[in-house]
Amino acid sequence: MITGAFEPAMSERAARAADAVRDVPEEPCPLRTAFQRDRDRILHTKAFRRLKHKTQVFVAPEGDHYRTRLTHTLEVSAVARTVARALRLNEDLVEAIAMGHDLGHAPFGHAGEHALDDLLRERLGRRFHHNEQSVRVVEVLERDGQGLNLTREVRDGIRYHTGPVKPATLEGQVVRIVDRIAYVNHDIEDAVRAGVLDPAELPAAEIAVLGDTTSRRLTALVSDIVEQSGDGGEIRQSPEVGAAFLRLRKFMFDHVYLAHPAATESGRARGVVQALFGWYLEHPEELPPSPEPDTVLRVTDYVAGMTDRFALRAYRQIFMPREGPL
Repeated sequence: MITGAFEPAMSERAARAADAVRDVPEEPCPLRTAFQRDRDRILHTKAFRRLKHKTQVFVAPEGDHYRTRLTHTLEVSAVARTVARALRLNEDLVEAIAMGHDLGHAPFGHAGEHALDDLLRERLGRRFHHNEQSVRVVEVLERDGQGLNLTREVRDGIRYHTGPVKPATLEGQVVRIVDRIAYVNHDIEDAVRAGVLDPAELPAAEIAVLGDTTSRRLTALVSDIVEQSGDGGEIRQSPEVGAAFLRLRKFMFDHVYLAHPAATESGRARGVVQALFGWYLEHPEELPPSPEPDTVLRVTDYVAGMTDRFALRAYRQIFMPREGPL
């Protein structure tokens, strides 16, 4: 008879599921650790399923092979688990954090996030950050307002996967650095596929350090993290590899993320998000029922939760003239 969930041998530095804390205590599962249960709860959320129709870089791409926010999440999870296993950290915690880290992302990728943040800051004195919204999704919005009652360790990793504060656990730190590694590398592939980047344009010095293919770069970056983080209380990169990666990331911002055509489409996407936000703020009766008394928060939750195609459909229905007789 199975009497408790099995947790493999790990480093002393690893977070233990047996020590995990939930705001509302629960009976343990006989088959899964607390972090496995958190992963499964995230996997079954509506917010997770919506990630398949949320932009990674290119807005509403026509091809079937471009990354979406969902495939980005899966790639982060895969790479982060590799790092965690090599360092003998808690692979279940890493996976749960990775699966939940982008649940609160707005439609149209970072263009949508910046659109909401700019509008809220300029008009209402508030802010929007997708990591904070991801925590709100799992704490408040899912299960019809009940939240998922995830462990504090998972919520900490989700909240601090970006921003100035580092996660409290090494597992959270793994996801934080692997998130960047994953998107820079898969965005290079998508930019080449889209014809907006020639592989020959990639910076030679950085490619010499990191590798000339996605596979080689990932191997170099992951190996470096494992070698540099084998002891101590921090997940880190070596000075040479870390600096080369930061320069490659800056290259992607200068030549892809903030350049035409991605930047042109991002500008249009910003307009869609801000127009929808303004309209629902003036017509709160059109929002789905919610116990939330704060109208601004209700509108933010609703617009941020939209997929790209749902946002475009709502925009057309509200703002575009309709064909045919009135």
